[in-house]
Amino acid sequence: MSHVQRVLLAGTGPASIQLAVLLKTYGNCRIGIAWRESARSRQFFAGLKQNGRRIRADIQNESHRRLQGECLVDEVFEGYETVAGHWDTVILSVTTDAYIKVLKQMDERLLRQVRCVVLVSPTFGSGSLVRQYMDELRSDAEIISFSTYLGDTRWKHDEPSGHVLTTGIKNKVFIGSTKTSSENVRWLYKLLEQSGIHLEVLSSPFEAETRNISLYVHPPLFMNDFSLNVIFGEAVPAKFVYKMFPEGPITPALIRDMLAQWKEISALMEKLNVKSLNLLKFMTEDNYPVWPESLSRLDKENFIHLDAIHQEYLLYIRYTSLLIDPFSEPDPQGKYFDFSAVPYRRIFVNREGDWDIPRMPKEDYYRIKIIQGIAKYMDCSCPTIDKFITAYEAKMKETAEGMLKGELLSDAFAVQSFEEDLNMICSEIGTRLSSGNE
Repeated sequence: MSHVQRVLLAGTGPASIQLAVLLKTYGNCRIGIAWRESARSRQFFAGLKQNGRRIRADIQNESHRRLQGECLVDEVFEGYETVAGHWDTVILSVTTDAYIKVLKQMDERLLRQVRCVVLVSPTFGSGSLVRQYMDELRSDAEIISFSTYLGDTRWKHDEPSGHVLTTGIKNKVFIGSTKTSSENVRWLYKLLEQSGIHLEVLSSPFEAETRNISLYVHPPLFMNDFSLNVIFGEAVPAKFVYKMFPEGPITPALIRDMLAQWKEISALMEKLNVKSLNLLKFMTEDNYPVWPESLSRLDKENFIHLDAIHQEYLLYIRYTSLLIDPFSEPDPQGKYFDFSAVPYRRIFVNREGDWDIPRMPKEDYYRIKIIQGIAKYMDCSCPTIDKFITAYEAKMKETAEGMLKGELLSDAFAVQSFEEDLNMICSEIGTRLSSGNE
């Protein structure tokens, strides 16, 4: 029997609203939403209260109409410490680095009653982290990790509210559970199938967490001198994340680092008894496809067996093939949609009045530091990952002590070890490996 009936959504981002609408529409669940106190959440709560707790998800593409709908939220909680009642399932729809912070603010007795914790957009090791925390509470709750959020959802009117717009969905999302035969996974599979989203079930949360493309492309794309100079405020013309140099960061050297990082992560996965992936095939078949004239089926299938220079060449071809959307309709002048023109976000003053770092690369810093820590625990060398972290931390420190000296800074500007999370993750990994479980 599925435990996804009384569902508490932690977080007030657009993803939480879309998920609440889906759970109400196709799962007939009782829904609660909780959040931490902040300037953004106060704005969100005011809008929710004004609309009588009614929320709405719209879609941009008619083919995604099954994600559209509106519903009433049954209960709202201003502050995680105010959460009350009985909840079968907690869905953590917050940033990856906030999982334990959120759970620690909830009543322990309430959490012991929870039968399932779902991680919407985790990173490598997040399932182990949450499982270890729940174990410490003497809870045997099932932990389910998605590889990533199901699509792209944003605020309908650019401000936090109960109204969101989903502009795209993924063809496939991966999922893994701590239970080998999970009724909850089967229930979620059917729910998302009704929404037009295919779920591929993997053997564990760890394996699902490795199927997030951000792990493999964000560090090389964002943690290099070119990108860091733009993000941390260099006065330059507009630059774009997915373009070739000099419009963007992509050079043969960046591609070489991307390949090297994938090999470091793959070696770590092998030590953890987790199935690694074919990077080129994953990029093109599970994320953004290109025409076979650009990358043949044979190129993709044989990628892992090729020598390094051939692999670099194919990855470079992949990025040049996506400078435009290869499947868009050209305009009368023959121009295709400028798919790669994604501008960098730069450091900014947040709603609390502090200088802050954009989600990319702030979240990627947490992700890659966790991978580095697991690699050290498993005695795996990761010089490329070390290089990315060193470059990011140096630029962050340089900006804090230079251009922003004397200004109010968010915690994002602090060099962090994430030691508590890493200790919990590695403790769970050690237990799992010693017991022979995957």
